[in-house]
Amino acid sequence: MTPGLTISRAAVLAGVGVETIRFYERRGLIKQPSRPRNGGYRFYDDAVVDRIRFIRQAQELGFSLREVKDLLSLRADPAADCGDVQRQALVKREEVNRKIVQLQQIRAALDELIASCPGGGALRACTIIGALNTGHAATGCGPTSTARVQERTKKGRHVKTASFKIEGMHCDGCARTIEALISAEPGVRKAAVSFETREARILFDPQTVSEDQLAAAIRNGGYSVPGRSP
Repeated sequence: MTPGLTISRAAVLAGVGVETIRFYERRGLIKQPSRPRNGGYRFYDDAVVDRIRFIRQAQELGFSLREVKDLLSLRADPAADCGDVQRQALVKREEVNRKIVQLQQIRAALDELIASCPGGGALRACTIIGALNTGHAATGCGPTSTARVQERTKKGRHVKTASFKIEGMHCDGCARTIEALISAEPGVRKAAVSFETREARILFDPQTVSEDQLAAAIRNGGYSVPGRSP
């Protein structure tokens, strides 16, 4: 057992900052040691360091501080059963699964906004800013915004975004030509080609057109697509 750990030393051993320890003390997750009668520093022991590590690990798994406090109570209860902990973990996993679904829906909405953005020119032409101004873009995971995302996702459930590096462009006119070639393919929702980055970003329905077909359309215009076999 390591005797007489100052708060700074305990923080180093636990892998946290001093303010984190003080925050845990204020929240009742760890007990603040008594100050010595003759004054001086408060001292922590190894058990406190282990407890802090437990709290941090639980937080990294997504448990809230309230849930961590429940886990700590179970940990200290000799009559507690492993099944009690498993039930808490199952509830947390379901919560994580719901968040994953929400994030996937938000990503789909962002894909649609990014693909529809011209990527240059006056800001008033930016479709992303326009969507945010009009409230047609999801900005969070609340009931209203999630419904908007779900509506967008439902409309474009099979929409996918692909990026291609392109060689052989000589000017912005080449980029516009490639955009026209790609846009003519069935299933393509939006094509944005940048001469500056030599890249095409395409929003398309993978059930209607494949990435190989899109690459072929680019090659048919006399350009090459590195990493894509003819």
